[in-house]
Amino acid sequence: MIRYIRNVTTLNKDEGASAVEYGLLVAAIAAIIVLLVFAVGKFVKAGFQETCNGIDSGASANINAAANC
Repeated sequence: MIRYIRNVTTLNKDEGASAVEYGLLVAAIAAIIVLLVFAVGKFVKAGFQETCNGIDSGASANINAAANC
């Protein structure tokens, strides 16, 4: 019985990642996602602005009203 208890207590080794390490990984992944969204957002905003300007110039040529985009 004592041998069994010694075996059980010695098998309790720290292996693998802890919750803190997982938290750091999640934070790093979230930071990368935020940076990518801001980087891609500039290109998407420029595309929408170009489309809005094209619609605005076409609308003002046909109708004397300013379009708000």
